[in-house]
Formats: sequence, structure tokens, C-alpha cells
Amino acid sequence: MAETASENVTSGAPVPAEPQATGYSWYVLSVLVVVYILNFIDRQIISILAVDIKADLGLTDGDMGFLGGAAFAVFYALFGIPLGRLADNWSRVKLLSIGLTLWSAMTALSGFAYNQATLTLARMGVGVGEATASPTAYSLISDYFPKRQKATALAIYSSGLYLGGGVSLFIGALIVEAWNKAWPAGGPAGLVGWQAAFLAVGIPGLLLALWVASLREPVRGAMDGTPTEGSPAPFREFGKDLSMIVPPLTLLGAWQRGPAALAINIGFAAAIAAFAWWMISLTGNFPQWSAVGLGYYAVFSWASALRARDPATFRLIWGTPAFICTTLGYGMVSLAAYALAFWSAPYAQIVLGLPKQELAFILGANGAVSGFVGVIIGGRMADTLRAKNPAGRILMIIFGVVAPIVPIWIGYTTDNATLFYVMNFLAGMFGAAALGAAAATTQDLVLPRMRGTATAAFFLGTTLVGLSFGPYMVGQISDLASTMVDGKPVGDLRTGILSLIGVAPIALGLLLYAYRAVPEAEATIAERAAGA
Repeated sequence: MAETASENVTSGAPVPAEPQATGYSWYVLSVLVVVYILNFIDRQIISILAVDIKADLGLTDGDMGFLGGAAFAVFYALFGIPLGRLADNWSRVKLLSIGLTLWSAMTALSGFAYNQATLTLARMGVGVGEATASPTAYSLISDYFPKRQKATALAIYSSGLYLGGGVSLFIGALIVEAWNKAWPAGGPAGLVGWQAAFLAVGIPGLLLALWVASLREPVRGAMDGTPTEGSPAPFREFGKDLSMIVPPLTLLGAWQRGPAALAINIGFAAAIAAFAWWMISLTGNFPQWSAVGLGYYAVFSWASALRARDPATFRLIWGTPAFICTTLGYGMVSLAAYALAFWSAPYAQIVLGLPKQELAFILGANGAVSGFVGVIIGGRMADTLRAKNPAGRILMIIFGVVAPIVPIWIGYTTDNATLFYVMNFLAGMFGAAALGAAAATTQDLVLPRMRGTATAAFFLGTTLVGLSFGPYMVGQISDLASTMVDGKPVGDLRTGILSLIGVAPIALGLLLYAYRAVPEAEATIAERAAGA
């Protein structure tokens, strides 16, 4: 009997083979990296153009911080919500190709902007289009790569962020210098250098969209052994999701859920409006705080509606402190990263007096290499730590908070250009190490059918916390610390950038909580989803 039992144990049903990434998986990943590179070229090229735009349109550092941050970020974040849900219910390949077409066209149209308002509208359009990128890409990667390789694959994808941001500086400076040299008084259609740069980087994306459309759509959830189908009526669901974030339709949606829901929605809207008005009165920046207020109200409305329509998804995202703290903790990392990405070139040009082409080449290469190295090594380290500890990836995010502090302080207090470049490299590399860990952690805290929505929620932290406030905070503090030169206020970008160090304690508090909460949250996913 004992022998028979032993045989049953050793010769039972065969253990299913572990899913493997194929050659086509890596091909898809390479295409997605190219898309993400272009995504960040279109997003970040405004940084190297900031000094020229500021002079031509008569803007302040705070105005430029808004254009580089909230003007894009709020709409990127908000439309990422319904588009993330659409990615969970429809073809991710088709959605990405459509989004790429939109943001490329709006980047090109930025080249025809003639004041802050028209450039703001174009940046909003770029934000809406780019909102399709990461929800679709994250979901595709999760279905092309097994869990043990997920952080690595997401880190490779995320390298496009740094490659694109770095290349954007070089491309932007090259085009501006060449254009203005050829047409000092303005070229065809009266366009100046910074306008030509927008056109030059926007148009190629229209061709890349055709390449993206040729990719194969994988079976959703198959890599995790839980294949699922999308919604039979994805656009009906998309319309419902869109109505949840667009005022005043948000009030109608709340009313349909009952008088109590309507009262809570109106109360939150009033509180947000009062806060936005107070900040406008303090700063004088109406566009920034009206956009931020709209963004946070829309997110609240969406989360409230999601709780009623899809309680399981709500519980695993908004009802999971581990997810929220990981997202907000990394949001603080991204706040500093986005601020440095936007302001490092103008800072070097204005404070250190470095020529545009030199700093664009060095900072561009600097940002691309440091970000690529940091995110790849960080992703690999995160997967290694995850194999030893269910919360191990959080340690990499904590590293991304703490490690950049010293390089930022040294780099933005020195007057030595070489030391500035070295410290900027280290700050970028250390901060980038956190991205793959944060993205993979949030993906592992939800069910496969929820990954697009989870990605959208994750990017709310990186955009409504990081991108909306990082560039603007530095610009606003720079304006507040400005001095008068020849009767005109001159901003203090050094003080503005050093203020970024102050967010580190907040991030650490959030991430230490996440470190304790992630193991239990991941272990109880199915139970909590079923109990919703």
C-alpha cells in the first residue's frame, strides 16, 4: 500500500509546463519600446524648447511648468481611466494604433500654436492620445510574458521613457538651431525653430501607427492560466466610463446611483472648487489649479461609479491600501523625475550658461543612458528580490526615493558643468530603478481582466501627483524666489529644483506601509474579488 501511494505521488498527473515568452513576445516588446520612445519624444521635447517658447509667447516659469505638467498630465490621467477600461474590453492593438495617430497629430499641431491657450489645447490633445499607450502596452506585455519575467519586460518597455526623453533634447536643439540659422526671421508659414521641432517629431508617428496595427492580439489572461474574453459591447462600456469623468455628466451618473451618491459628489466638487480657488488666489495661476481641480474631481467621480458598477475591481484597486500606497509612493518618485526631466535643460542653459546644443547632446545622452541602465537593472533586481520576498519589489521603489537625494543636492548647487552632468546622470539612474518594480507590483495586485484599469489607476499617481505637480512646483517656487534684474523678475530655478528633496519623507512613509501590506494583499486577490 505504501509503495502504491508513493507511486501515485510520484507518477500522478503531469505538472503543467511553465508558460514561456516566445520570440514573437520579444518582437512585440521591441515595437512597444519604439512606440514609447516616440511617446516621450513628443511629450518631453517641450523641455529643450522651453526657453524659446517662454521668450516668444511672453510666459513665466510657472506658465511653462503648467504646459510641461498639468496641461498634459490631467487629460492624460483622466482619459487613461476610460481608455484603460477599453483596453480591458477591446483590441489593445487597435486602440494603441488609434491613440498613436491622435497624439502624433496633436504634437504636429503644436507647431502652429501662437499663444499659451493654443499650445495648451494641443498639449491636452497629446495627453488624450498618449493615454492609450501604457494601459494597452502593460496589458499586452502581461499576456506575452510569464509572471517571473514581468518586471524585466515592463522595465525594458519603460526604458523607452528615458530613451525618448533623452533623444527629444538632442532632436529639439538640433532642429531649432538649424531652422533658426536657415530662417532667422521665420521660415515657411512664418514658423520659427521651436514650432518646426514640433512638426518634425509629430509626423513620423502617423507612419508608426501602421506598424503597430500589424501586431497580433494575444489571448487575454492565457499566460496566467485564466483566459478571459473582453466585453461584448466594449464601446457601450467606454461611453459609460467616459460619462463618469466628464462634468456635468458626472452629476447625472451620481444621481442615478441615488440621492446620497449625488450629495456626496456635489459636496466633493464644492470642496475641490474651494481648494482650487484658494490656490488660484495664492499663486495667480488659474490654468494650473483649475486643471488640477477638474482632474481630482473627475477621479473621485470615476472611483465612486466604479464602486457601484464593478465592486471587485474597485476593491482590488481603490479598496487595497497596498495598491494605493505603492502608486502614491512611486508618484513621489515620478514627481522628482518629471521635474528634473523638464527643468534640467533650462536650468543648465540659464544658471550654468551652457550652450543649447552642448547641453542637449550631453543631457540627452545622459538621460537616455542613465534611465535605460537604471530601469533595466532595477527591473532585474526587483524580480530577484520578489523571488526571495513577496514585498521585495517595494525595496527597489524605496531605493528610487532615497538614492537620488545626494546627487540632486550636489548637482544643483555646483557651478561645475562636469559635476552637474555626472550628478544628473546618477540621480536619473537611481530614480529610474523604481519604475519596473512599481509597475509590476500593481499588476500583480489585480486579476488579469483588471490590468488595463489598474494601469490607468497606477498612472494617476505618476501623472496627477508626479507630472501635474513636479514641473509646476519647481517653476512656481522659482517664480516666488525670483529677484529683480533690470526691472524684470528673474526666477531662481536652483531653489525650485532643490525643493524636490522635501517630498522624500512622504514617499518613504507610504512605501514602508506598502512593504508590510503587499504580501497579504497579493495572497488574497481572488478571495477579496469574490467577496466584493
